Amino acid sequence: MHTAEHSALAASPAALIIGATGGIGNALLTQLQSSQRFATVLGCARSDYIRLDLLDESTIAHAAQEVAAHTNDLRLIIDATGTLHGEGCEVEKSWKQLEPLAMAKSFAINAIGPALIMKHFLPLLATQERSVFTTLSARVGSIGDNQLGGWYSYRASKAALNQLMKTASIELRRTKPHAICVALHPGTVQTALSHQFVKSAPNVVSPEIAAQRLLQVIENLSSADNGGFFDHNGKTVEW
Repeated sequence: MHTAEHSALAASPAALIIGATGGIGNALLTQLQSSQRFATVLGCARSDYIRLDLLDESTIAHAAQEVAAHTNDLRLIIDATGTLHGEGCEVEKSWKQLEPLAMAKSFAINAIGPALIMKHFLPLLATQERSVFTTLSARVGSIGDNQLGGWYSYRASKAALNQLMKTASIELRRTKPHAICVALHPGTVQTALSHQFVKSAPNVVSPEIAAQRLLQVIENLSSADNGGFFDHNGKTVEW
């Protein structure tokens, strides 16, 4: 990661947070709005802001059209969607707990939905200027870092997300040479959805701290980082 190239995101273009009502997403939205680095900061979510439902591609396509109507200079897209449990998803400690429907739901939310976001939103990124698309992945999606097992569906769906992002970054570079597409691990964050799983974990941070760190990592990204997987400190995470 190189801090010399494009040291700051420009002050006038637009930014977009997808998943703007979630713990991390809302913190990102709030901090971007208060930073005044962007003339326009937009949000997408299932119930508020521009409507977008990961399980309904028509809403993703329509949301992209709405965003395009708001700005022709989109410099930053952060996909802060995803789920660990609930909404039909399960956190399996053993293969004995694997259920096809729960696994499919995890993949639908954590991998297929973000892939459709890339499909409809990557074309909106600025072509002639530095622009960034990032999706929130997780270190537990790293195959090389998996030492504990468990969390089958969540791990596998995030690993799939990483591959989708990497593949999209290659295609994106062909048409938008200044664009950067990465996956970010936000750390262990205290949110409503993660509360019961992280309450005893070390180094738990608030969504506000996580958002601050993620925005700093994004600020420091260079074109050489395209297709990478980084943690909240800007360090590379192994695949």
